[in-house]
Amino acid sequence: MKAPLCSRAAAWSRREFLNRTGMGLGTFGLASVLQQAGLGAAESFVSPLASRSPHFAPKAKRIIQIFCEGGPSQVDTFDPKPMLSKYHGKPVDEVMKDFTKTAGEVASGMGRLSGKLQQSGFTFSKHGQCGAEISELFPKLADHADDLCIVRSMHTKSSVHEPAQLMTNTGELTVVRPSVGSWIVYGLGTENQNLPAFVALHPNGTTSSGDKNWSNAFLPSWTRGTGIATKNPSVEKLIENLRSGSTSIREQRRQLDLLAAMNADFLEDHPGDAYLEGRVLSFETAFRMQVEATDAFDLQREPLPVRELYGDTEQGRQMLLARRLVERGVRFVQVWHTGWDTHDENDSRHKTLCEAADQPVAALLQDLKERDMLKDTLVIWGGEFGRTPTSDNNDVAKKKGIGRDHNAGGYSLWMSGGGIKGGLTHGTTDDFGAVAQENPVDVHDFHATVMNLMGFDHERLTYRYAGRDFRLTDVYGKVVKDLLA
Repeated sequence: MKAPLCSRAAAWSRREFLNRTGMGLGTFGLASVLQQAGLGAAESFVSPLASRSPHFAPKAKRIIQIFCEGGPSQVDTFDPKPMLSKYHGKPVDEVMKDFTKTAGEVASGMGRLSGKLQQSGFTFSKHGQCGAEISELFPKLADHADDLCIVRSMHTKSSVHEPAQLMTNTGELTVVRPSVGSWIVYGLGTENQNLPAFVALHPNGTTSSGDKNWSNAFLPSWTRGTGIATKNPSVEKLIENLRSGSTSIREQRRQLDLLAAMNADFLEDHPGDAYLEGRVLSFETAFRMQVEATDAFDLQREPLPVRELYGDTEQGRQMLLARRLVERGVRFVQVWHTGWDTHDENDSRHKTLCEAADQPVAALLQDLKERDMLKDTLVIWGGEFGRTPTSDNNDVAKKKGIGRDHNAGGYSLWMSGGGIKGGLTHGTTDDFGAVAQENPVDVHDFHATVMNLMGFDHERLTYRYAGRDFRLTDVYGKVVKDLLA
């Protein structure tokens, strides 16, 4: 039996319906109602999440961002500094007076630091034909050196976690703005209407500051990221309440159609209600996910050799799930690896963290490459900032192993695939790793470059809000062309 139709909704013309729902932004969840009413012809019904073409031919079609929450130490991972060993244990003030070779650069980078210089506890060696210097902490990832583009000259505007994380993920320090993933979805839509277009895989499903880092802010609600808690690997725990325990799929479809008809009735008196349009779409996506998500999130459906390649760990499951999602058309997947805030026991904690990441991340690159997906999948690895080349004074008070403090002046990240120039090491920090020196790249430049790889002119992808045209990079940012293949 068909769900009853709202009489007023059935009386709308196609043009009136589209006008009343914001030129189609709220139509997706009303598909079945319109089709039953004879108003849902394919040529007049377009989902806001339908896949679209960007400004120019993209080099990447999808993104996997591995976000290392807390800030990895660049001088222990991808930016070796022999001078730290030479001046190990010496106070910064003393070193600044003694080190005269590049005194100006050292002063600019070291002037805000205190304490004693702390050498890395790990050795570096060259890898691949490119000779990239990578720490012993990443032996498996180092095998992919020729696929990595290591940026050693990143810098940002804050050394406080929450503002720096917002800056990395949204381009703003304090005000909640649309995240990178939301901008990508806004511009491109998605290739799979049965799964969220933007997924954030976090151990707890949300960060300590909430879901600001994958927020849509003022962009349409259908661009918002969906947070998934990954601590428990079972499908039922990954997405709770995925299936109804008492109502069949057929009955749920009828209920949704009735609800859609009621919402259509409401929209006649409240046209262009963005919140309602977003809710209608979220209901419809949730309904469709009952079948698609069960498949996508069930890692047991992968062959055993593939699961062993990634490893049966939280990070391994996250990476395998990320690959399965982008393989099924999800546009942007953000993987959160927590615990990098090493104010104490920097060396032992980095050893644990890198060991947890090394095999899964290397497996992701290998798997994508074997599936011929790396060429158009952009993989990004890095945190909100780096760590200081000095020991953290907190180690004295806490009586724990020596750690490193936050460092916004210079840090490293790497990218791979999706049009990035593999085997490249770009930029430098000063001799101690404190501040970006040659070819500095700020967060806005990084965002502009990512948007370019996805086929967008970052100055042209805008959204009108509060009387002005906003964009991800605000009024800043330049594409770092040297990074592009």
